Amino acid sequence: MENRIVKFKSKESAGLNLHAIPGHFATSHSHINYYVDVTSIKTRVSEAKEAAKALYTKVPHHSYIDTIVCMDGTEMIGAFLSQEIERNGLMSVNKHETIYVVSPEINNGQMLFRDNNKGAIDGKHVVLLLATTTTGETIRRAMECINYYGGMVTCIASIFSTIDEVNGVKIDKLFDDDDVVNYQTYPVTECPFCKKGLPIEAMVNGFGYSKL
Repeated sequence: MENRIVKFKSKESAGLNLHAIPGHFATSHSHINYYVDVTSIKTRVSEAKEAAKALYTKVPHHSYIDTIVCMDGTEMIGAFLSQEIERNGLMSVNKHETIYVVSPEINNGQMLFRDNNKGAIDGKHVVLLLATTTTGETIRRAMECINYYGGMVTCIASIFSTIDEVNGVKIDKLFDDDDVVNYQTYPVTECPFCKKGLPIEAMVNGFGYSKL
């Protein structure tokens, strides 16, 4: 499967590339014809820094930002993004005048923040950071969780996204389906690969893939 990798260059930064594998893949909410691999952007320091710089240019600079909630293993990008925000003096209500970078705990599909992390969410203006976004269901669940703990999602940032907004909040993205040519996502009941009897190659999410 890996020998089919296609590389797409970023329009935002010469130092960023997106890798994608064509095929028949299943997410928790849909079937897709490309697995979009952002592993190197999340795990290589130089690429994570470039991604953070590019995302910073898209963050609303008139908004307060107190916390970055990281999904899909994007904590390194979140840390570099927090540095960009602090370096450029965006407003925060945090008493310590620094940005919180946290991730929710996920148990049996339920997101939660333990008591020791609630202070990073309650009353805070939150940037929600993700690796990939296709249907928006993960974002909706994360927003519901953050709202439950008293936070306000003022910005959504994703390395790759095929949608532009969720619940009225714009998604700022580095790559989209114009970059990954012919990228398609299908409801499970309407998947053309399934209708042709083609097997699913792997289960995928923002963390990676598991071959079947």
